[in-house]
Amino acid sequence: MPLTLTPPADETHAPPAERLDADFYDLQSALTDAERAQLGRIRAFLRDEVAPRADEFWERAESPRHLFPRFAELGMLGAGIPEVAQYDNSALYRGWVALEISRVDASTATFLGVHSGLAMNAIWVGGSDEQRAQWLPPMARGELVGAFALTEPLSGSDTARGLRTTATRRKAADGTDEWVIDGAKRWIGSAGFSDITVVWARDTADGQMKGFIVPTSTPGYSATKIERKQSLRAVENADITLTGVVVPDALRLQRIESFTEVAIVLRLTRAEVAWQGLGNGIGAYEAAVRYTATREQFGKPIASFQLVQDKLATALSNITACLAMCTRVSQLQDEGKQTDAQAAMAKAFVTARMRETVALCREVMGGNGITLDYGAARAFCDAEAIYTFEGTHDMNTLIVGREITGIQAFTS
Repeated sequence: MPLTLTPPADETHAPPAERLDADFYDLQSALTDAERAQLGRIRAFLRDEVAPRADEFWERAESPRHLFPRFAELGMLGAGIPEVAQYDNSALYRGWVALEISRVDASTATFLGVHSGLAMNAIWVGGSDEQRAQWLPPMARGELVGAFALTEPLSGSDTARGLRTTATRRKAADGTDEWVIDGAKRWIGSAGFSDITVVWARDTADGQMKGFIVPTSTPGYSATKIERKQSLRAVENADITLTGVVVPDALRLQRIESFTEVAIVLRLTRAEVAWQGLGNGIGAYEAAVRYTATREQFGKPIASFQLVQDKLATALSNITACLAMCTRVSQLQDEGKQTDAQAAMAKAFVTARMRETVALCREVMGGNGITLDYGAARAFCDAEAIYTFEGTHDMNTLIVGREITGIQAFTS
């Protein structure tokens, strides 16, 4: 069941977040009063500290690393991990947080999601009690930045079977076990400046996937920033090479034996990516509504034109349907009932509708819509990456198709 979020005593009277105009059916009301109050604090932080510089960081293709202390202060790092969460909270609340961040800047949402959703959850799901105690608290305080290295140059959708990075166990000079990791990773967010990277590799002895906490100062670890991206530019993705990287067995995630455990981590984050896509669409929609109210053609605001209203109504309908789906899939997670297929359906459907929504919102702005000045161009570009990562649309629909038919259609 969802937990109740209780703010600190000195903040118990904070006003709840107001309902967004894009929340047409008032689905935010499913949150508790305390959750809505905390959401209001986060919304104010995003408005005051993230929004004013989002275009700047996006255009420079730099991650807003200076925000980590503020993420920590607001309890946004590891919010779903009981051992380090500052507040008890629900998956529904964490979905709304992802929406709010992406509504302002999808790059910041992804930047945070890599550290808190992927790296921290990997250690929480796969780590021993000792590993959780060692690594999660400093990550929750923003003292250590984490990355998550699964995708490879030649392996994306087929990572469950096609992982080429290898890990070989051997005896160290002192008689303890250690591992030698060799391979390459691609599209790894924050890997160029992270303190640790969770690296996934195939065990050469049993062929199964294993996970390792690799300090990025380890000899043989090298990360190079990927340049010339046109989507989520403020996420500093990197190519990683791993050449004879040696880590002790103490840095192997002790509860990871195969891809089965990795899939648990991905399911925890996949639904939040659906919320992220929804937030990206809402940001574009809000910008379009503002623009059409003030942009005049033929002597009157373009918001008065039937075709413009039709586009806005379609965008809001997409948002409303997606918000209902996101709400329910997170409630299922809170109830302990969410399945891989349900998370996959949410990610596939919501991000597909997001693509249509941001295109319509850019379209009503005409030529102005392709500049950063009016609020739709960045959302339009960022939509492509959100649509693709955390499982492509095709792979997620095949997960749903397997649930429908009982037949796996993945190529092998």
